[in-house]
Amino acid sequence: MKIDKLDLPDSAIEFLKSQGFEKLYPPQVDSVKSGLLDGKSILVSAPTASGKTLIAMLAMFSFLSKNNGKVVYLSPLRALAAEKFTEFKKLEKIALGKKIKVGISTGDFDGIEKNLEKSDILILTNEKMDSVIRHGVEWIDEIGLVISDEVHLIGDENRGPTLEMILTQLKLLDSKPQIVGLSATITNSDEIATWLDCKLVKNDWRPVPLSEGVCDGGEVTMNDGNTFEVERSLRGTPIDLGVQSVKQGGQSLVFAETRTRSKSLATKAADVIFQMLKKNELKELEKTSKKILSQNENTEIVKTLAILVKKGVAFHHAGLNQNCREIIEKEFRNGTIKLLSSTPTLAAGVNLPARRVVISNINRYNAKIGRNMPISILEYKQLCGRAGRPQYDDYGESIIVGSGNVEELTEHYINGEPEPIISKITDDKSLRTHILSVIVTHPGIKKDEILEFFLQTLGGLQSRKPTIKFAIDISLRFLSSEFLIIKKGERYAATEFGKKTSMLYIDPLTATHFRDAVENVSQDRKHTFGFLHLICSCEEFFPKFSLRNKDYESASLLIENNSSELLEPISEYDCSRSLLALQAWMTESSELSLSDSFSIESGDMHRMAEMANWLSYCLREISKHVDRADLLEELDDFRKRIVYGIREELLDLVRVKGIGRVRARILYKHKIKNLDDLAKIPVNKLAEIDKIGSTIADNIKSELRKVRY
Repeated sequence: MKIDKLDLPDSAIEFLKSQGFEKLYPPQVDSVKSGLLDGKSILVSAPTASGKTLIAMLAMFSFLSKNNGKVVYLSPLRALAAEKFTEFKKLEKIALGKKIKVGISTGDFDGIEKNLEKSDILILTNEKMDSVIRHGVEWIDEIGLVISDEVHLIGDENRGPTLEMILTQLKLLDSKPQIVGLSATITNSDEIATWLDCKLVKNDWRPVPLSEGVCDGGEVTMNDGNTFEVERSLRGTPIDLGVQSVKQGGQSLVFAETRTRSKSLATKAADVIFQMLKKNELKELEKTSKKILSQNENTEIVKTLAILVKKGVAFHHAGLNQNCREIIEKEFRNGTIKLLSSTPTLAAGVNLPARRVVISNINRYNAKIGRNMPISILEYKQLCGRAGRPQYDDYGESIIVGSGNVEELTEHYINGEPEPIISKITDDKSLRTHILSVIVTHPGIKKDEILEFFLQTLGGLQSRKPTIKFAIDISLRFLSSEFLIIKKGERYAATEFGKKTSMLYIDPLTATHFRDAVENVSQDRKHTFGFLHLICSCEEFFPKFSLRNKDYESASLLIENNSSELLEPISEYDCSRSLLALQAWMTESSELSLSDSFSIESGDMHRMAEMANWLSYCLREISKHVDRADLLEELDDFRKRIVYGIREELLDLVRVKGIGRVRARILYKHKIKNLDDLAKIPVNKLAEIDKIGSTIADNIKSELRKVRY
């Protein structure tokens, strides 16, 4: 089916042609035939790179050209949301009878940006959409089209329940929005489609044919019957496979089971890949390497990455900061980085295809069980789905590195069906959190009505009614006992504390812990370390690194030195390495020092600081709610110290935009200790200070006036 045959405005057709779209892929044809352009709800179950983004755009064009309502695009990850925002921002140029505005929101659960109300296409993370629903914003009733990406993540124990809740609530809206679900190939897609009241569009077509195989002892056996040898070396089979593909003109993506392993594999590949590079490629890689060093603090991991990039290889994992990850992703897309070794988190994030995907180990460490466990078939399919670059490759290959178990791996992973998606909505944490949100958004709701709502979730479809009823009863008892909800006759309503908890987007268990911790603390002392321990110990805090043997002495000393600030008695066994690192961050330890002392890298440090900032805000709001206004100033300072990574004496200086932890400390050393000192120094003298200069000095003076007046 050709693009210009679609029932869409001419402007939309012309736009699609300008983007290189001429003909629809089979899953796209099936979607159109199933009523995509007629407002029909569909669930598309198809492999990676099968054109699901275009399906979303076609639905948008059709809806916006015929209706005045809003389009909501739901993404599981911020990175994916940002990627889609860049793509969909182009749609503002298209005339669809009105001016189209595209908006995005991915953070700050406690507030709803006004720009969303004015947007026609809203790109939101699942969590943000959940927050929007809890706040009861008026424009929810204007939603006419919901596009939910990565629907199969409903089975994820962390992200799944939120996605399940919002899809349940959206499908029950009076406006009856069209729902377009986009999913990987899953076994029980028919069940998911039934639950969403969608027509199932299931198609296994890929733009680039994929062959899958297992390598054992240097021999690769593919599922299409082909076999071939890989030249073996001391570098190990995963790298030998990756190098072979690069020699043949492709790029390789090697999935490693751990961060350490991903760095190790990239290091092993560096010298041999380096020998294959052309002069122009080496020049580009040299520039990229310098960029990494100039834009980031030179920790060991950053220096290692920069060295490897010069040789055409890189590693990618959550320990790298956002800047490094974006540079690596860009250069891999451009084809200058030939081999990328990554942890599996990349497969669930940004789209980075390669000709050959190598799965170096099918085991992953499972923190809950405390040992390595084989990955699921669904995860395997997600990993191998990255094989084959559309417009670049005629084929894609995915190869598992085996060890005398070729038949077993082939039968289980290559020939096996992905596990069915199972709801996690009835887990204790999920249920108490989401029951509270239902009561907040439906004051006066009866128990039978709560039960009826949860019976309309996927969990309700998959579970027995008595099981769900029992789990709801337990959650209601907890919420009542902690005074988050009250019961009047047969009806439930949220208390002010319950409402606050739900709007803060925090686990009710954490909220009660915060409340109990601050209600009775002394007014006559500081509580900074106590605040820090409180937020680092709650379930939401992530990432949480456990103490190593050598850290216990440091933890014990930290507690001893700050015992007067504690909110509750603790020992070193109640501490985490994350707590130690955040304490060091707030006393101006550099990223280099944090890496050396705690083996915590920049990416993790920034995520911890971001998480701590949110949780400290929640703690502040709960303190205000329980009439502990005396704690608010200290909590405000505490938050700023977390955000900027500074000691108390720099708090005044960082109020000025353009002054962060580094410049603030430099100014302080030059006897500029507060805003009054900053106001007194002439701009020319300010410019002479290290890391300032004339332009920054002018900007600082300008921003200072805004702060003071």
